[in-house]
Amino acid sequence: MELRVLRYFLMVAREENITRAAQLLHVTQPTLSRQLMQLEEELDVKLFQRSSHCIVLTEEGMLLKRRAQEIISLAEKTRQDLAQKDIQLSGELSIGCGELQSVEFLSMLLARFQAANPLVRFHIYSGNADSIKERIENGLLDMGLLPEPVDITKYAFLHAPQKETWGVLVHKDSALAQKQAVCPSDLLDSPLMISNRDLVQDFISNWFGVDLDDLQIICRYNLLYNAAIMVRSKIGVAVCIKLDCSYADTRFVPFSPPVESGSVLVWKKDQMTSPTTAAFLAFSKKCITGISENTI
Repeated sequence: MELRVLRYFLMVAREENITRAAQLLHVTQPTLSRQLMQLEEELDVKLFQRSSHCIVLTEEGMLLKRRAQEIISLAEKTRQDLAQKDIQLSGELSIGCGELQSVEFLSMLLARFQAANPLVRFHIYSGNADSIKERIENGLLDMGLLPEPVDITKYAFLHAPQKETWGVLVHKDSALAQKQAVCPSDLLDSPLMISNRDLVQDFISNWFGVDLDDLQIICRYNLLYNAAIMVRSKIGVAVCIKLDCSYADTRFVPFSPPVESGSVLVWKKDQMTSPTTAAFLAFSKKCITGISENTI
């Protein structure tokens, strides 16, 4: 068995789709299919159950997946151990993040990591959770900082220590702007702008205690800046999280009772990462653990 073929096998096992796996591996689909068939012939087992929509691992495939991960991890560790010890980390980390208070924490991590590894550079992509996850799936991002609620079943993750505070962004002349906090009854008759993410809409519906159809939703948005411009034009009230910035002629009013949510730094499970990415993830885990234990 060649390491290259085992990597092909693991990519197909992860994606459960040969076409998508071939795209990520930068090989043609016929080439990838032929490699998998040759691997099955070499091992004299059936590794996949194929259907028109996806492929799933057989019991033999699950066993090979575990062994292949161990083999490749050992090969990578051996390569790193044999490399020169004085080579500094370099390359680029590609990270997606939404409009979050937790970006402050992410920035602190990046600053400390870059200070220790000055040859490392960063590519930052701003978007909502869905667009960031799509780019992680397509191999365009190494990791992403996502706001909760979010489905992270396919990812390994670390919880960021900062919390996000929920409320509404209103025009400064609105009667709501005079309140210290707003409850659901204060907003039932207001034209609302809400996130276009399904999980966030469910989250908002639960807080209101009514179906979304019972609310006056006039707009769905994906990033807050454009919604803030519409608030400034007195089009409606934006349901959102509090950010460390201000928009002219607007005011953020928190929910009552208070509502907070977290954020998570995610990356794909069972994926070989570059030494730089692996080092940053280990560094992040150490920092987060230190904060939770009050050691840093």
